[in-house]
Amino acid sequence: MKYLAILLATASLAACTAAKEEGAAPKDDRPLHSRFLTLDTHLDTSLHFERAGWSFADPHTLEGDIVQVDIPRMKAGALDGGFFVIYTEQGPLTPQGYADALAFARGRSDLIDATIKKHGDLIGPALTAADARSLDKAGKLIAYKSIENSYPLGEDVSLLAEFYNKGVRMAGPVHSKTNQFADSATGEAKWKGLSPLGKQWVAEMNRLGMVIDASHASDATFDQLLALSKYPIILSHSSLRSANDHPRNLDEGRLKALAAKGGAMCISTIFMSEMNMTPARGALFGQYERIGKLPPEEQAELNRKWRELDKSEPLWAADFEAYMKMVLRAIEVAGPDHICFGADWDGGGGLPGFEDISALPKVTERLKAAGYSDADLEKMWSGNILRVLAAQGK
Repeated sequence: MKYLAILLATASLAACTAAKEEGAAPKDDRPLHSRFLTLDTHLDTSLHFERAGWSFADPHTLEGDIVQVDIPRMKAGALDGGFFVIYTEQGPLTPQGYADALAFARGRSDLIDATIKKHGDLIGPALTAADARSLDKAGKLIAYKSIENSYPLGEDVSLLAEFYNKGVRMAGPVHSKTNQFADSATGEAKWKGLSPLGKQWVAEMNRLGMVIDASHASDATFDQLLALSKYPIILSHSSLRSANDHPRNLDEGRLKALAAKGGAMCISTIFMSEMNMTPARGALFGQYERIGKLPPEEQAELNRKWRELDKSEPLWAADFEAYMKMVLRAIEVAGPDHICFGADWDGGGGLPGFEDISALPKVTERLKAAGYSDADLEKMWSGNILRVLAAQGK
């Protein structure tokens, strides 16, 4: 009887287990990285959208083209989407300078919209956190818009509403030079942080429900953005100062303060070393900024020279291993609830071993090997970004 009881119990347990497995979710056989909704918070790829003879929907290679992001590689590297940047180079702080910049920013915003619409069967515009999930469920890539450098607004913060209505959901006050809103990390300390107009800018960003981006801000500007904003803020593409002592990078104390206020730092690949901006590289960057105006043969020549210079005069003295060391340190400092990714693709980002978005799965593999759970990975690849977006009072 004893053995019969054991057999009956074993059979009962097996039946229960089978019933549970039958009702369980089907096993996900996709590669690990492909299982997560993945977003990058700073894609400068929009500067390529006006290139003659170039298409966002065509596949490109590192050897054949300078671009790091296109739709085929988004799919290959399982990057589901991100924030496409309206970047405006800073000119004089004058009425004419502002007017020229505003015209450019409006045009760049319209160009992003037109490009996304052109490839609407593959990628769609997003305005809310829920939009990202809906587009992903529908099998489409995700396109948010952001502003890098609010210089084009001139002295009229009400223009933010125009860009909000155009679909912009994130903006930074400043870029590499101090402007009318704030001190830059690499500019003069004119305002000791935010200007009076910059404080109005913060209030208007909060009123509209736009995410404040503190990348490029000076330490004092960062502190004031964090203190004044009613809602969590983001650094869309920044590195740790403990990895390289550069003012463009964020120190660990401020990273902890950012986390304490519910914000997130999206880890970049830039300024992990000093930028090797030789005269030759500077000349190429000058051409790169206006690549959309170059004929195809000059685009090809720019790419050839750029790749040759990468071999003889690399832009950064860092690689993928150094990048992952910094990522892991940032997570240790802030926790997985406050880290995200914004490598600065097509804006100077990329390192040996991590040259374009096709390499993104390597990051996920390393984080998993370091012991981070799938839930942690989901937060860092998109959950934290979408949480901050959703928390903007809208």
